[in-house]
Amino acid sequence: MTGTYVYGIVSAEHPALPDDLAGIGEPARTVRTVTEGPLTAVVSEAPDGLRPKRRDLLAHQKVLADAVRGGPVLPMRFGSVAPDDKAVAEVLSERSEHWLERLSALDGKVEYNVKAQHDEEALLHLLMAENAEIRALTEENRKAGGGSQEDRLRLGETVVAAVQEREARDAAELQRLLEPGAEAVAAGPGGTGGLANLSFLVDERASTPLLTAVAEVRRTRPHLELKVTGPLPPYSFVEPGPAPPAEPE
Repeated sequence: MTGTYVYGIVSAEHPALPDDLAGIGEPARTVRTVTEGPLTAVVSEAPDGLRPKRRDLLAHQKVLADAVRGGPVLPMRFGSVAPDDKAVAEVLSERSEHWLERLSALDGKVEYNVKAQHDEEALLHLLMAENAEIRALTEENRKAGGGSQEDRLRLGETVVAAVQEREARDAAELQRLLEPGAEAVAAGPGGTGGLANLSFLVDERASTPLLTAVAEVRRTRPHLELKVTGPLPPYSFVEPGPAPPAEPE
């Protein structure tokens, strides 16, 4: 055994999982539980050389889907591995108050992830329309047959600065427009080339306001490309706790 793979955390009173529930790995590892006090971790043996392969990602999601049928589950992200069962039990004991609070708070909740990026052509048209300096520099270069290297560099720097300013503005506005439809919002990691990566916590029976807001952003802001994923287990709200939506000004 190379460690204990953790799928999620449930109450110790959670109904038993199916005996033949298959987890990650090839062959699939048998899913079992580790209980400590009022909490139970849904676990299996961790396979060697664990990688986010499609088969294992789907297996991880299926275990969580099966577990949630019996009650609330705190989902762990793919790849959560502890040294052994004892280490899992120690964490359950040390952080029991936090996990119990999260189990209660996330009962019946799901997550929607929204990633946003600019449509480059639409964005350039928008910048030309709203930025007088870009229009003037573009026209000067056109009249000069393309302009000198220095002129083109100046235009390029001006466009880059305008794009960066617009990215920050659109990211803040996107969150402002969408968060009234959610109970909490969490910003995900950047570095994917997009301008926003936001996760929204909503009641599983009341996702319409958020999805309606997404549709309205798409309709009114064609320079934004939105990718919505969900409903998902509330991965982004297990640790740390979620931030409430901002109060309207």
